[in-house]
Amino acid sequence: MAITEYTERAEAPEPSSADPRRFLALAVIALAQLMIVLDASVVIVALPSAQRALHISTADRQWVMTAYTLAFGSLLLLGGRIADYLGRRRVFVGGLVGFAAASALAGLSQSEAMLLGARALQGAFAAVMAPAALALITTTFIEPEERSRAFGVYGAIAGGGAAIGLVLGGLLTQYASWRWTLLINVPIAAFAAVAAMRVVRPSERVESNGYDLPGAVTATLGFFLLVWGFSMAASDGWSSVRTLATLGASAVVLGTFVVIELRAANPLLPMRVILDRNRGGAFLASLMVGSAMLGAFLFLTYLFQGVFGYSAIKTGFAFLPFSAGIISGAAIASRLLPRVGPRALMTTGLGLATLGMLWWTQLGVHSAYALHVLPAELIVSLGMGMTFVPMSSTALIGVAPHDAGVASAMVNATQQVGSSLGTAVLNTVAATAAATYLATHMHSAQSGLSAAVHGYTAGFTVSACLLGAAFVISALLIRVDKADPALAEVALEPALS
Repeated sequence: MAITEYTERAEAPEPSSADPRRFLALAVIALAQLMIVLDASVVIVALPSAQRALHISTADRQWVMTAYTLAFGSLLLLGGRIADYLGRRRVFVGGLVGFAAASALAGLSQSEAMLLGARALQGAFAAVMAPAALALITTTFIEPEERSRAFGVYGAIAGGGAAIGLVLGGLLTQYASWRWTLLINVPIAAFAAVAAMRVVRPSERVESNGYDLPGAVTATLGFFLLVWGFSMAASDGWSSVRTLATLGASAVVLGTFVVIELRAANPLLPMRVILDRNRGGAFLASLMVGSAMLGAFLFLTYLFQGVFGYSAIKTGFAFLPFSAGIISGAAIASRLLPRVGPRALMTTGLGLATLGMLWWTQLGVHSAYALHVLPAELIVSLGMGMTFVPMSSTALIGVAPHDAGVASAMVNATQQVGSSLGTAVLNTVAATAAATYLATHMHSAQSGLSAAVHGYTAGFTVSACLLGAAFVISALLIRVDKADPALAEVALEPALS
């Protein structure tokens, strides 16, 4: 049965008027989204403590982050379709419950394998919850200006959540335990699930006769092999047989995924969703941004602790200005979006972020936080805040109601897959650059620290190139360059909650 032939069944009558509890619903959705986003970064500051407690090797420590982002990103498309078919509020609440359980398992982990498995499980439940959350915003707010403000809240959280996670991770690690960076999710998710049942109203859902499991399997396996291949390059080298074989296998599996999607009756990712010029540009830009940012956070964390000698809590607070910049940028963007359109905001924001990232490429062993880190931190965060709001909105322009879930999922999927790939690639670049520097400066008194900082700046250089690529993509592909009626039509039709 083709998607256009699906029949719809109501969970509850779809009200034609604005939901009087829509701002309470937004608060609940925002809380859940914050939990999802910060969970990708909250363990970064806690990672050294967890690594020592569970005897995780240096080579494997990145998987504490990557297990979450990889499962999250590669399963998001399936999560978006499940939300379409089963109802978004139902899937949202179920995802919250599962996320709480997985967080408890991760916080109580007694071994490396248990922690990595629980982190992957967290990512899987986040993958069904996140697209439902974004779609709920588009269907709860039917007035264009209200929706812009709602996207402003979402954009601030999407961008600032990572920085907030770093601050929270520092506080919990220093004053409680690294385990509480994971256990804290349990009461938050439980509260959000109960509140969602009370204030988020259900609407319609689509019936389907399948979930495209071959597509889900090939997408997940393909992305896993891609991240694993980039990770192995750090230890084995780019020209090693294992690295090349893994990357080659990834290309084959992802190619198979595309073929499956073109032929499937109920595709996981309908090509019409990504081939639209504006949406495709937003998705590509989102992938580049995701690839650039999480690795940059990781390098700054090790710079603060390993070079500047900061404690876990001081490291967390060193990221606090990033949250302020994100919130400010998102507030600006949400007000200007209906007037100037997304392209002007995205190019301005990405241009600022690129300049700030280039500033970090000049860091050295004797750099000072106030002079060499903070100014760029404010510039990057302001630019990111201005970018996330129009990027999320553009990704949903003109999408059909039965594709709203998968389009919403693509916003998160590109960021999470980008984070997984970016962390692997940037870690490999940094490790290679540090090793090369150390080999040629091994007699220097500060060769170890200098090599580490040289690796970080090499990573920042790649991050700047990725943000620059996102700038070019936005300028060339996104054509909604002024207030456009399409912006007011994002998911206005009855949707599937």
